[in-house]
This record gives sequence, C-alpha cells and structure tokens, in this order.
Amino acid sequence: MAWYLYRLGRWSFRRRRIVISFWIGLLLLMGVASTTLQGKTSDTFTLPGIESVDAFELIKERTPDAAPDGATARVVFQAPEGEKLTSADNKKAVAESLAAIDSKNVVGATDPFETGTVSKDGRTAYSTVSYATQSIDLTDADKEALEKSPEVAEEAGLKVAIGGDALQEIPEQGLTELLGVGIAIIVLLITFGSLLLAGMPLLTALIGVGIGVTGITTATGFIDLGSSTPTLALMLGLAVGIDYALFITSRYRHEIHVGRSQEEAAGRAVGTAGSAVVFAGLTVVIALAGLSVVNINFLTQMGLAASATVAIAVLIALTLLPALLGAARKRTGWGKVPFIKAPDPEDETVGTTAGRRWADLITKHRIKALVGGLAVAGVVSIPVASMQLALPDDGTAAEGTGPRVAYDLIAENFGAGTNGPLLVVVDTKGADDPAEAVDLAAQKVQGIEKDVAAVVPPTPDPADEKAVAAYEAQLEGAQYATITVIPKSGPSDADTQALVDDIREAVGTVEADTGATVYVTGQTAVGVDISEELAKAFPKYLLVVVGLAFILLMIVFRSILVPIKAVLGFLLSVGVSLGATVAVFQWGWAADLLGVDTSGPVLFMLPLLLTGILFGLAMDYEVFLVSRMREEFVHGRPAKESVVFGFQYGARVVTAAAAIMIGVFGSFALGDEIIIKSIGFGLAVGVLADAFLVRMMIVPAFMALMGDRMWWLPRWLDKVLPNLDIEGESLARHTGDSVAGTTPERERISS
Repeated sequence: MAWYLYRLGRWSFRRRRIVISFWIGLLLLMGVASTTLQGKTSDTFTLPGIESVDAFELIKERTPDAAPDGATARVVFQAPEGEKLTSADNKKAVAESLAAIDSKNVVGATDPFETGTVSKDGRTAYSTVSYATQSIDLTDADKEALEKSPEVAEEAGLKVAIGGDALQEIPEQGLTELLGVGIAIIVLLITFGSLLLAGMPLLTALIGVGIGVTGITTATGFIDLGSSTPTLALMLGLAVGIDYALFITSRYRHEIHVGRSQEEAAGRAVGTAGSAVVFAGLTVVIALAGLSVVNINFLTQMGLAASATVAIAVLIALTLLPALLGAARKRTGWGKVPFIKAPDPEDETVGTTAGRRWADLITKHRIKALVGGLAVAGVVSIPVASMQLALPDDGTAAEGTGPRVAYDLIAENFGAGTNGPLLVVVDTKGADDPAEAVDLAAQKVQGIEKDVAAVVPPTPDPADEKAVAAYEAQLEGAQYATITVIPKSGPSDADTQALVDDIREAVGTVEADTGATVYVTGQTAVGVDISEELAKAFPKYLLVVVGLAFILLMIVFRSILVPIKAVLGFLLSVGVSLGATVAVFQWGWAADLLGVDTSGPVLFMLPLLLTGILFGLAMDYEVFLVSRMREEFVHGRPAKESVVFGFQYGARVVTAAAAIMIGVFGSFALGDEIIIKSIGFGLAVGVLADAFLVRMMIVPAFMALMGDRMWWLPRWLDKVLPNLDIEGESLARHTGDSVAGTTPERERISS
C-alpha cells in the first residue's frame, strides 16, 4: 500500500492543476446543487416495533383522519400583573389569536376557556394546536400562520410564547464554532512556524467539509435527515480533515529537511503518513457507519453522513494536499513567524525534545504511570453509574427562547408534567365488553399514586347524551379508547420515565381479564422505549465495530496485544467522556460555564453516538502514535527504545492534532443547541482523555512494561494475515533505501 500511495502522492504533485481543478469544481457543483435541491430536516425519533410507536400506528389505522404523532404547538398566553385572561377584552384577544392559526394542516386548536387550561389565578392559559402531519411536512403557510398568531394578543398587552415541535428550528453555526477554527490556526502556526504550511491543512479541511455538508444538504431534497446531521458532519469533517492533512504535512516537512526534492518528499509523505491516515480514517468510517446496526433512522443517517465526510477528508489529504504542495513548490516557508521555533521532531541536532523527556519519564516510572492513569480514569468515570437518558424537550432549550419560555410558564402554572402527558390506548377489538375493558384500564391507572397529577378517562358525563353516544360509537367503530395521564414531574425526569413502567405494570392484567390490549404512548414513552432499545442494541454495536476494528488493527500492527490494549484504552476514554458529561449536564457541576441553563437526563442517543465517534478518533491516535513505534521496532530498535523514539517522533504532531480536535469540539460545546452542545462537550473531553491520558501516558507505560511481548504474533497467524505495509517496507525496496524490512527482533517475536 505504501508504494501505491507514494505513486499517488507524486502523481498528484505533478498533476496539481487537474487535482486542484477537480476538487474545486466538485465543491462548486455541490454548492449549486445544495441551493437548488435542498429540502427540510426533521428531528422525529421513531423506531418501528416498539409499544409506543405501535400505539400511534393503531390510532392511524382505525381512524385515518387522526394524527397522533403529528406536529403540535403549545401557545401560552399570560396577562399583565393585576389583570386576568378571563376579562372580556383579553378573552377576545386570545380567541382572535387562536383563530389566526388556522391553516391547511391544522386539525384543531383547543379553547383554554372550554378545556379548563387556565391557571388558578386567571393570568395564564395555554392552547394545544394539533397538526395533520409531522413538523417536517408543515408548509411555510402553516408555520407563518403560527408565528404571526400572537400579534393580536401582544397588541392587547398579553405575553405570548409558542412551544412544541411545530416551529422546530434548525441549528445554525455561529461565532462560537469559528473559535475552533481560530484555535486550529494557532496550533498549526506553532507546529509549522509558517503561514503557508499552517494554512494548507486548514484549507483542505474546509474544502472537504464544504463538499460533505453541501452534499448532505442536497440529500435533504430526496430523503429525511435530522437537523443535527449536517452539524455533526461539519464538526467531525473539520476536526479529522485538519488532523489528517497535519500528519502528512508534518512528514513532508521532515522529508524536505533530510534533503528530498519537493516531489519526492510529497510522495514519501503520502506513502508513509498517508498509510496511517488511510487506516485511521477507515476505523472512523467503520465506527460511524456501524451505527446503522442500531436500526434507528436518525442515528443511521448521522453515522453514514459523517462517515462520508470523513472519507472525503481522507481522499483530499491524499490528493489535494500534495497538489497544493506542488503548487507552492519552494514557497512553503512563506510567512514564517519569526518568534516561533518549529523544529522537525526527528532532527536530533536540536537537542532533547519535550516528547523525548516525557517518554523517558513514563517508561522509567511505567508502573506508577500506569496505575496513576488508570486511577484518574476510574474516578472521572464514576458518574456513569448514575446516568439517566431521555429525549430532548423544550425544557432543555436555550433560556429566553420561545419554546423554553412556553415550557416554563406551563410548568410554573400547571405543573411540569403538563408539558409531557402520557397517553394510554385501550384496544378493545378483542374484548367481549369494550366499555368494561376501558373502565378497568382506567381504574388500574387511577390506582397509581406515585407521580400522577391527574387521570382523564375517556368516559363522558352520563348526563351528556351526545358525548355518551359519540363515545359508544367510537368503541363500536374505531374499537379503541384513550386515557390521558398527567405526571407530576417533567417529561425528561426520571420519575416520569419510571411512571411509564408503572402504568404498563398496572395494566398488564387487563388483557387476560377482558381481552383488550393496552398500550402506553406519548413522546415521553417513545423516549423510554427508544432508550431501552438502544441499551439492547449497544452490545451488538460494540461487537460489530470493535470486532472489525480489532481485526484491522491486528493486520496493521501484526500483534495480538496492541489491538487489545487499543480497545481497552478506548473504553477508558469513553468512561471519562460520559462521566464528565453526566457530571455537567445531569448533575449540573460547572454547568454555568458552558451555558447549560437546566440540568437533566443525558440525551438518549449520546452514549452510543459518543462511543462510535470516540472509537474512531481513539484509533486515530493509536495508529498515528503506535505505528511510529512499530516502524522503529521493525527497523531494528529494541522494544523499549522503539516506544521512546516512536513517541518522540510522533508526540508533537499527535499533540497538535488533539489540541485542534479539542478546540473544534469545544467550540461547538459553547453553542446554544443542547444536542450539539452535549456532543461537542463529550467529544472534547473524550479526545482530551484519549490523547493525553490514555495514548500518551497509559499506552507507553504499558508497552514499556510488556517489552518484546507487545509485538508477539503466532507465526501461523503472521502468514495468514495480509501484509498492508504500514511501515513502508515496500516503499523502501522500490526506492532503494537501505532499510531492513524484517529484523531479528521481529523474527524472534513472531516465532
């Protein structure tokens, strides 16, 4: 592989105009396509085959005009201090505002004065607006009518806030994300000391991200994608794009330093560092694409989109970067910063580097370093034991936004549970006495005392003959009835999640007693069901992704212990990442520093998403750092010395790469959107732990402790596994370098 990549690097260097024109042309083409074909995004979380979703399907099947999972909006009105909404003028203003909401897809808007959704002091009321379609399918006219509806009430002096998913906003990138780019520029300048060399990794990364994100935006015109999908692709594409180009550029500078020509240096940089980039990128792609095994559309889309962006970053690093180096020729030192010294880590004339001193310290005190690193990782991971998962809701929206104001007003005046009612659906199709089955189900639910604020059974007032007739007709025709349960706690609270299980347990005997089937649904129940399904799918995901990566790493490093150590180190990084995330977002520790207004359960998909992304990134550092150690080992150095020298040569560039990733991910953690904020924070902490605690402390300590045994591989397995040549042995043979391909150490360890 090294030889083919070497040839690709030299070809790109020579055919720079063709290569640069291709990538720029593709960027422009995707940009035009995204502006003309762009569609809408949706954050609807569904998973076929779970109880809560089956209940929605039952309602739609029996009553086709109903839309139980359609978009909803909650319009909250509040009168000024000293006034009441029940006054004639205010009541009229509320009615006119609700009438203005009427549009094509509106099923109905409840009248708070008829439904009783007016607070005890008479100042606050809310109306629930139901739509026939999900938020992604709402027309511009639907949304415009909803947005303008408060105007009449506001002119009358009322405060109006709109919550729910009908006005679902798409996360936008702001100034905080530019902070990550700024950090990347500073790190690259310190690493290379030249404006031109520092700018190349950033330029190639931005082109790759531009192609990836515009491609995803174009895809929204054909398929439904989550609103966070482009942002995740941007986050990952920018981070890995800079890092991959950084590794190749660093190797190019070294080859120039030892006297190679520009074209030869570009070829060798792509042939050596490029091999590590290919396998590092492949592990990231495997980890992200592996999210599809969970069978949740939202996660599958995010994983595939992000993995495609990473693949583009790899291709650009292997082709566009050497083409740009060819265009720059001898001007790569242009823009040299006079006060920054950026020596080649492999230049032994500059004296002992910080990386060498650190490697000597760790290998000398390897047992203490190993135990200390494990202890730190274990302590930070403790909060994971109390982690709670939930769907995001308006209660986690940024403070001051419409959804958050509406949520808080309802919680303060009607109870937090009013923001997330549960729906109990009684399927009476198999019941001998449908009315009796519904009554029994209602009694079972009403018997639950913990965390139940109110139960609204479907049975009408016997004195209301029309209501009774309609109820009986529904039982006879649609053959189902619904019971509404208002919890005391908020939608994402642990008590509400427990209530879902309590209701299911309470109504568990209804089918045996009456023949009716009872379902518990609602957005909170959907979140509980999806979280449970994720927990079931998680072992399968780990088995597939970790298993494939283990095989890949065993082929790359030709060792049994290296991939085992890599996987165990990754688990430590995930533990630290999730532990810190729970401490900040669930426990509220230092939440104010990140702008987290309200602590609560962790985003339901975060553990799986962080695991997938961090696994790929952890393998990045494993490949980049340990491949350099292996290169030293197979070229003749003893095992302990190969750790020290490999660390010395690779530490500077790995440190720079990690700093860039932390800066990029950390900048997203400063945004307002809670999903992106939690993902950015978790990834920043995970990279910090993996790069500096695991790969630069625990790994070298463990490898020094194991010595030659680290590179042991059974001879029969060595013959079976393909030789992917990540150390560049084939390149050395083709170019005539006097570098041994197989040393006595390797022969002995393989025996």
